Amino acid sequence: MKDMFDLTGKVAIVTGGNGGIGLGMAKGLAAHGAAIVVAGRNAAKTEAAVKELVASGAKASGFSVDVRKEDQVRAMVADAVARHGRLDILVNNAGMSIRALPQDYRLEDWREVLESNLTSAFVASHAAYPHLKAAGGGKVVNIGSMMSIFGAPFATAYAASKGGIVQFTKVCANAWAKDNIQVNAILPGWIDTELTRGARRDVDGLHQRVEARTPAGRWGEPADMAGIAVFLCSAASGFVTGTAIPVDGGYSING
Repeated sequence: MKDMFDLTGKVAIVTGGNGGIGLGMAKGLAAHGAAIVVAGRNAAKTEAAVKELVASGAKASGFSVDVRKEDQVRAMVADAVARHGRLDILVNNAGMSIRALPQDYRLEDWREVLESNLTSAFVASHAAYPHLKAAGGGKVVNIGSMMSIFGAPFATAYAASKGGIVQFTKVCANAWAKDNIQVNAILPGWIDTELTRGARRDVDGLHQRVEARTPAGRWGEPADMAGIAVFLCSAASGFVTGTAIPVDGGYSING
């Protein structure tokens, strides 16, 4: 059973892997033997994340990328393959949110969120597919959100993008099963990250409401994402594809 979670020799790209949920997952994958390509827009944060991973004994490198730019995303994948000789895992984690009610939303903000959260996952997956296939199979993990289940009034474009991620996950899982590529989504709940700290500043009483509704009685931590990432990126999930798994301390079961 231990070998089912061994990622030794595997190469993983984690977009937005330089902080928050992305870094939590990168640490989990690295601890189980994967070489990590930390891809992020903030070069200083990426460098710091790589140093932290290397200090823990992992093999890691960084790549500066704006996932809204197709040429940069394709260059990211090409660089990872050139540097490491293969690609086995793609974690589409990069994302952002602009909070506003639907009637107040600007089209340019809508486009920015959709390009960051959804279109980037399509482009990265499209670029990664031939390399995953060439490796004899692989794993794609798309980071959705519980906002694909709920529709918070301030999550106009974010919720739409994450609902799209879930459906995109199902399409790719169906299309690529014949190539031994499993595609799944993770739906994080309220995890303590830079993004959700912004939500707490903007939405009165959010912190207390989340704690009251979550059976686990707390906000999640980035480290809580490590285990599910390892499972979905390892041989242990070889017959799991097209799923969308909440990791939310039970928040979503309290409908």
